[in-house]
Amino acid sequence: MTTFVQFHLLTSYGPSNPNRDDQGRPKQAMVGGVPRLRMSSQSVKRALRESSFFALDLQGHIGTRTKQLHEKLCEYLIGKGVSDKAAQDAATQVAGIFGKLETLKEKSGSETVKATTLAFISPQEWRLAEELAEKAAAGESLPKDKELKKLVLRRADGAVDIAMFGRMLADDADFNRDAAVQVAHAITTHAAQAEEDWYSAVDDLNKAEDTGAGHLGETAFGSGIYYQYVCVNADLLVENLGGDRELAARGIEALAKALPQTAPAGKQNSFAHRPMAFYMRVEAGPRPPRDLSGAFFTPVDRKLRDLGVNDLQGGSVKALEQTAGQIDACYYDGQAEAECSFNMLEGRGTLAEIVRFVGQTVRVA
Repeated sequence: MTTFVQFHLLTSYGPSNPNRDDQGRPKQAMVGGVPRLRMSSQSVKRALRESSFFALDLQGHIGTRTKQLHEKLCEYLIGKGVSDKAAQDAATQVAGIFGKLETLKEKSGSETVKATTLAFISPQEWRLAEELAEKAAAGESLPKDKELKKLVLRRADGAVDIAMFGRMLADDADFNRDAAVQVAHAITTHAAQAEEDWYSAVDDLNKAEDTGAGHLGETAFGSGIYYQYVCVNADLLVENLGGDRELAARGIEALAKALPQTAPAGKQNSFAHRPMAFYMRVEAGPRPPRDLSGAFFTPVDRKLRDLGVNDLQGGSVKALEQTAGQIDACYYDGQAEAECSFNMLEGRGTLAEIVRFVGQTVRVA
């Protein structure tokens, strides 16, 4: 039976704009017919991958998403004393394994080779690509097509972020990786909309000659309590890591640390948003996954009296736990799944307990 580990988090954001739309405004969504602020799953996953928890706890096991493999292989070969022409040719052979390349003409008349799509490359694959490029630059004949790809591409390896969030190689689906971690879009538990901030900048050297500001502008921001849901297929995570259960456990422990302490960094310098979740609930077991966003289809600010609370934070916790209990009562005769949580408002539970809980779950799954 598959073991799922499910995370539910509530986090308060002050005025901020961590994840912008195409007009620079905080992303939004209509939920239950009511406007909410939203953070996309893509922005959350990026923040997790870039977090210090992943960087320190999973050092050497993080992939690289880039279009610049060809350029980096050229630099690597030239640094080894290979001529520019030989480096270019060898890099073109090897970089093409990860996706299509195109040749662009510069104004100077020279040509540069660029990838057309992002490639998600594990550390192991990167090392193999460098080794293969060295062989090509030395004049060794390389196999063609699929046989060449088998020398570099891997179906499972030690890249934890690729194992978690998956990858797609359009030119060769055999080496795609199904994501073991699903991340929902975060939404506010209550009605919320973006606001406009009009601001001005002062010319330091203009003391008296001209009145008014040296610059005028506007930016958007929002504030609210966000519900975040994340589901981990523990068995698939282990499989994606080539059966390395200990590395999978370290990966989910890093994820558990990062989720309540990491936020997308949009407009960070303008708003200094550094929130930490005030509530975190983790469930583990073989039951089919379910998110608890239904707790907030009627926004919390409209049902505080029914919930018996008078604040949005407490109301959000009560609505979430109430919905979890209702699902257990309806589907599982009131039996709850194995669970660990902290509630900072009540001083109950700790993050360290949750980290141990998820790590042990994966180690024995």
